[in-house]
Amino acid sequence: MKRESLPSATGDKAAHQPSGTHVLADLGGIAAEKLSSCEALDQLLCAAAEAAHAHVLHSLFHGFGEGQGVTGVVLLAESHISIHTWPESGFAAADIFMCGNAQPELALAIIVSALQPTSTNISTIRRAPPAP
Repeated sequence: MKRESLPSATGDKAAHQPSGTHVLADLGGIAAEKLSSCEALDQLLCAAAEAAHAHVLHSLFHGFGEGQGVTGVVLLAESHISIHTWPESGFAAADIFMCGNAQPELALAIIVSALQPTSTNISTIRRAPPAP
Protein backbone atom coordinates (compact mmCIF):
# COMPACT_ATOMS: atom_id res chain seq x y z
CA MET A 1 0.00 0.00 0.00
CA LYS A 2 1.49 3.34 -1.00
CA ARG A 3 1.29 5.94 1.75
CA GLU A 4 3.38 9.01 1.00
CA SER A 5 5.70 10.44 -1.60
CA LEU A 6 8.62 12.50 -0.42
CA PRO A 7 10.88 14.75 -2.43
CA SER A 8 14.37 13.32 -2.93
CA ALA A 9 15.92 16.19 -0.97
CA THR A 10 14.15 17.20 2.22
CA GLY A 11 16.74 19.73 3.33
CA ASP A 12 17.33 17.76 6.55
CA LYS A 13 20.99 16.71 6.65
CA ALA A 14 20.36 14.19 9.47
CA ALA A 15 17.89 12.33 7.25
CA HIS A 16 20.66 11.70 4.71
CA GLN A 17 23.39 10.43 7.03
CA PRO A 18 24.27 6.72 6.64
CA SER A 19 23.63 5.87 10.27
CA GLY A 20 20.71 4.88 12.41
CA THR A 21 19.34 2.72 15.17
CA HIS A 22 18.30 -0.90 14.62
CA VAL A 23 15.97 -2.43 17.21
CA LEU A 24 15.29 -6.18 17.25
CA ALA A 25 12.39 -7.25 19.44
CA ASP A 26 11.37 -10.78 20.38
CA LEU A 27 7.89 -10.55 21.89
CA GLY A 28 6.35 -13.57 23.61
CA GLY A 29 3.15 -14.45 25.38
CA ILE A 30 0.91 -12.57 22.94
CA ALA A 31 -2.73 -13.53 22.44
CA ALA A 32 -3.02 -15.45 19.15
CA GLU A 33 -5.81 -13.24 17.79
CA LYS A 34 -3.42 -10.25 17.80
CA LEU A 35 -0.96 -12.04 15.51
CA SER A 36 -2.95 -13.31 12.53
CA SER A 37 -4.57 -10.28 10.84
CA CYS A 38 -2.60 -8.69 8.01
CA GLU A 39 -4.82 -5.60 8.10
CA ALA A 40 -4.49 -5.07 11.86
CA LEU A 41 -0.72 -5.57 11.82
CA ASP A 42 -0.35 -3.24 8.81
CA GLN A 43 -2.30 -0.54 10.65
CA LEU A 44 -0.25 -1.14 13.82
CA LEU A 45 3.14 -0.87 12.12
CA CYS A 46 2.11 2.21 10.13
CA ALA A 47 0.87 3.87 13.34
CA ALA A 48 4.15 2.91 15.03
CA ALA A 49 6.12 4.49 12.19
CA GLU A 50 4.12 7.68 12.39
CA ALA A 51 4.58 7.85 16.18
CA ALA A 52 8.34 7.56 15.59
CA HIS A 53 8.23 10.54 13.18
CA ALA A 54 9.03 8.32 10.20
CA HIS A 55 7.47 8.56 6.74
CA VAL A 56 5.66 5.50 5.39
CA LEU A 57 6.30 4.82 1.70
CA HIS A 58 4.72 1.37 1.15
CA SER A 59 3.63 -1.66 3.12
CA LEU A 60 3.22 -5.30 2.20
CA PHE A 61 1.78 -8.04 4.41
CA HIS A 62 1.15 -11.72 3.77
CA GLY A 63 -0.95 -14.10 5.87
CA PHE A 64 -0.27 -17.82 5.83
CA GLY A 65 -3.86 -18.90 6.35
CA GLU A 66 -6.63 -18.92 8.92
CA GLY A 67 -5.14 -18.73 12.42
CA GLN A 68 -1.60 -18.80 11.07
CA GLY A 69 1.15 -16.22 11.08
CA VAL A 70 1.82 -13.07 9.13
CA THR A 71 4.95 -11.60 7.66
CA GLY A 72 4.98 -7.94 6.80
CA VAL A 73 7.15 -4.96 6.09
CA VAL A 74 6.56 -1.23 6.13
CA LEU A 75 9.08 0.62 3.96
CA LEU A 76 10.02 4.00 5.35
CA ALA A 77 11.89 6.96 3.95
CA GLU A 78 14.05 6.33 7.04
CA SER A 79 14.38 2.53 6.40
CA HIS A 80 11.83 -0.11 7.57
CA ILE A 81 9.75 -1.91 10.19
CA SER A 82 9.06 -5.60 9.74
CA ILE A 83 7.22 -8.25 11.73
CA HIS A 84 6.91 -12.02 11.59
CA THR A 85 4.30 -13.72 13.77
CA TRP A 86 3.58 -17.22 15.06
CA PRO A 87 0.10 -17.14 16.67
CA GLU A 88 0.35 -20.80 17.65
CA SER A 89 3.35 -19.89 19.82
CA GLY A 90 2.18 -16.42 20.88
CA PHE A 91 5.38 -15.00 19.41
CA ALA A 92 6.29 -12.05 17.20
CA ALA A 93 9.70 -10.95 15.95
CA ALA A 94 9.87 -7.25 15.07
CA ASP A 95 12.70 -5.43 13.32
CA ILE A 96 12.80 -1.64 13.40
CA PHE A 97 15.58 0.22 11.59
CA MET A 98 15.39 4.00 11.34
CA CYS A 99 17.84 6.67 10.24
CA GLY A 100 17.76 10.43 10.51
CA ASN A 101 15.58 12.03 13.16
CA ALA A 102 13.13 9.11 13.45
CA GLN A 103 12.89 7.51 16.89
CA PRO A 104 12.54 3.71 16.70
CA GLU A 105 12.02 3.40 20.45
CA LEU A 106 8.71 5.26 20.02
CA ALA A 107 7.65 2.77 17.33
CA LEU A 108 8.55 -0.14 19.62
CA ALA A 109 6.49 1.36 22.46
CA ILE A 110 3.40 1.48 20.20
CA ILE A 111 3.91 -2.14 19.08
CA VAL A 112 4.44 -3.42 22.63
CA SER A 113 1.43 -1.48 23.92
CA ALA A 114 -0.83 -2.97 21.24
CA LEU A 115 0.41 -6.57 21.37
CA GLN A 116 0.84 -6.73 25.16
CA PRO A 117 3.54 -9.41 25.30
CA THR A 118 4.24 -11.06 28.65
CA SER A 119 7.94 -11.33 27.82
CA THR A 120 10.34 -9.28 25.70
CA ASN A 121 13.93 -9.51 24.56
CA ILE A 122 15.07 -6.25 22.98
CA SER A 123 18.42 -5.62 21.28
CA THR A 124 19.43 -2.17 20.07
CA ILE A 125 22.30 -1.68 17.65
CA ARG A 126 23.74 1.59 16.43
CA ARG A 127 24.36 1.33 12.68
CA ALA A 128 26.96 3.47 10.89
CA PRO A 129 29.73 3.13 8.32
CA PRO A 130 32.94 1.60 9.71
CA ALA A 131 35.68 4.06 10.59
CA PRO A 132 38.35 4.32 7.85
